[in-house]
Amino acid sequence: MPKENGVIVPYDRLSPEALQALLEESVSREGTDTGDNRLSLTQKVDQVRRQLARGEAVIVCDLAAETANIVLRRDLPCAAAKAPPLTPHRP
Repeated sequence: MPKENGVIVPYDRLSPEALQALLEESVSREGTDTGDNRLSLTQKVDQVRRQLARGEAVIVCDLAAETANIVLRRDLPCAAAKAPPLTPHRP
């Protein structure tokens, strides 16, 4: 659950390398529930990437702890969860 000082960051604002590293770190954490345990790391990363693209998951940066996590939108506090899905940033 994000803390009060958490900020939702659109996934497309991260460099491809930073996003890939965050995805890999997130899905490889002990206890992370990404569904089927038989999926490879690449498959799990692709699954979470699709969740980000659909707005089902968001990246939450904790400014105080200087960390970032991928969180399912449904697990966010009520006001944040009801916000419309973020649209990709197009420069």
